[in-house]
Amino acid sequence: MKKDIKPQHAGIFEKFAIHVTKATGSTAAFIIAFVVVVVWAASGPFFHYSENWQLIINTGTTIITFLMVFLIQKGQNKDSLAIQLKLNELVAAHEFASNRLVNVENMSEEELKVIQKYYASLSKMTKNEESLQQSHSIDEAEDMNEIKKGREESIKDDLNETGRK
Repeated sequence: MKKDIKPQHAGIFEKFAIHVTKATGSTAAFIIAFVVVVVWAASGPFFHYSENWQLIINTGTTIITFLMVFLIQKGQNKDSLAIQLKLNELVAAHEFASNRLVNVENMSEEELKVIQKYYASLSKMTKNEESLQQSHSIDEAEDMNEIKKGREESIKDDLNETGRK
């Protein structure tokens, strides 16, 4: 019997991060930032373009950028995990898909390069297929290629035996 997965409520920081990320990605946030820069630039002559005047914008933008990097990264990590889980579900659910790809995001770069080579060879194998819609998993393509090689060898053997008689 399957257990139902109950959604967990987001923590305070997660809720904060979601709201801030959505708010800072909005048109209103861009307009506010633009107005702040225009006001700062317009105030330059009043402050005689002093070092303190420059320091205000530099400090403000540095602090905001520093904090936003972490919020954006948190959002990216969550989105990436959600996409990986959705893809894992699709791979696991498809009867002809290679289950080697479930959890592929946790493989080393060397392991990923091996899988990339399999797909490159899969591409070469399927170039000779008659139908453009035909597709294969890695395992299915390897099996089919072995079957084709076996048939070719069988036909060659039959032709050689026929030629000897």
